Amino acid sequence: MSYVKFASESDLPPVDEAKEFICGGRAICIANVNGTYGAMDGVCPHRGGPLGQGMVEGDKVVCPWHAWAWDVKTGATELDSNLKVQIYPMKIENGDGMVEI
Repeated sequence: MSYVKFASESDLPPVDEAKEFICGGRAICIANVNGTYGAMDGVCPHRGGPLGQGMVEGDKVVCPWHAWAWDVKTGATELDSNLKVQIYPMKIENGDGMVEI
C-alpha cells in the first residue's frame, strides 16, 4: 500500500466538518475533528449512506441517512458491535491531502 493524493490541502473540510472525496475508485470520508483530520470509508455499512455528507459530532461522523455515528479513529459504532468502517492512514504532505489505500 502507498499514499495517494486525493485533494489539495485547501479543499479539506474545515474544523468539525466532513467531506467526501473519491480516491482509488472509492468514496472516502475525510473528517476534521477539532483540527485533526481522519479518513474512513465513505459508505455507511448500515444502509449505504454517504458518510462524507454527514456531520461531525464530537469524535464521530454521523451518517445523514439514519444518524448512525462512526468513530473517526476506530471506525466503530456503538449501535452494532459487529459493524465497522475501514479507517485509512492520512497525512498532509507538500500541501496535498494523502491517504493510504
